[in-house]
Order: sequence, then structure tokens, then C-alpha cells
Amino acid sequence: MNANPDTVTSRADAGMAPSGVRSALYALLREAFGYPRGELLDAIRDGVVAQSLRLRAEALDPPLGEPVDWQALQDAGEAPDTLAVEYTRLFDPGTSAPPCPLFGGLHVAPQMTTMEEVLRFYQHFGLAPANTGGETPDHLTAELEFLHVLAWGETDLQSRGEDASAWQRGRRDFIARHPGRWVPMLREKLERQAPPRYYRALVRLLEQCLDADLGQLEALHGPASREPHRSMPS
Repeated sequence: MNANPDTVTSRADAGMAPSGVRSALYALLREAFGYPRGELLDAIRDGVVAQSLRLRAEALDPPLGEPVDWQALQDAGEAPDTLAVEYTRLFDPGTSAPPCPLFGGLHVAPQMTTMEEVLRFYQHFGLAPANTGGETPDHLTAELEFLHVLAWGETDLQSRGEDASAWQRGRRDFIARHPGRWVPMLREKLERQAPPRYYRALVRLLEQCLDADLGQLEALHGPASREPHRSMPS
């Protein structure tokens, strides 16, 4: 995603508004779903990923952290390549269909239609996919980055005393139609694959965060349609 909210994560612990902490949380979740190698793998093993996610989740809503297996989010397996092997088995399309794809359109078909609507959301808010790593717009990491940017935009507008309701409604509708709709499907498929503890806990945490965010946004702006392929928020 072409955006530059560089200071969100570093400011999340310095008395930021809830939307700023939420933005940082979505950014961290996006990183946690990356390919587990190098700095990310080290951060998982050292407990940095688990601690960072826990701080933000509990800062937003203490009950968010209660059902999470935080120890599992530090478990990279016994072998150095355990998570990488499992990431490929579970998520990587490669040359065949993975059992738990990270592409929304492979859960809520047709994929082309889903990608087109996701792109319309991005474009509505003046954003465009970065197209790194060969990911399509409906990939989970792209969708999480979009939510990160929307929450950051809300924070920025509120800090200047401006109305952020359009950004809030956009996040509400996007969650309801896209990751909030297909991440539960991903979790169900993942549970049948005997996944590593890390991925089981991470997907459950993501689902809880999406549910909590959507619930708060619907309390502010009314219920969102769960059906995809609707008009953009006004």
C-alpha cells in the first residue's frame, strides 16, 4: 500500500488515541503474517511479536488479551525452518492450491470480483496496492495494511479536530465485507490442518480484533452489510 504513517507504531505507547493504537495493532498483525524468516523469525523467538501484540490489544480492550495463548505466539518450533515449512504448506499458493489461502477471493468467490471491490475500497481512500511479493489486492497482508492506514487516517483527522466518520464507516464496511467475512473461514480451515501453535493463536487473535473493531464501529454508525459488492461508504 502506498502510504507513509511511519510514526504510528512508535507512538502507540505514548498516550495515543484508541484509533492510533488500533492502527499500530493492524500494522503488527500484518508483519506477523509475513514469511517467517530473518528479523521476523527472530522477533517471534525472542517474544517481541507476542509482547508487542499483547500491549496493543490490551491497551485497546483488556478482554481482547484474555483468551489469547501468548506463549504460542513465541513458539517458532524446534527446528530453525519449522515455521517456514508450515507457512508454505498452509498458506503459500506455489504450484497448487494451499489448504488455507491468505487471499480473500479464494474464500469468497469469485476472486476477480472480490479483488475488484477491494481495489475500489483502496482507490476510494486514495490508496493503491504496492504490488510487492506478487500479492494480489485481496491478500491478507494488503487488507491489514489498508485497515492500518484507515485507522491512522482517523487518528490524524481527529488530532486536527476534523470529522473522521467517513474513515470509520469505510473501515466498518471493509471489515464486514472482506476480512471480517473470510478470516473465520480461514480459521476453520486452519484448525483442520494441525497447524503450529503460532499460526493457530495468530489467526484467532486476528479474528477477535476484527470482531471487536467491527462491533465498536457498528455501535457508532449502525450495522454494516455483510454482503460484498456494494457501493462504497459515503
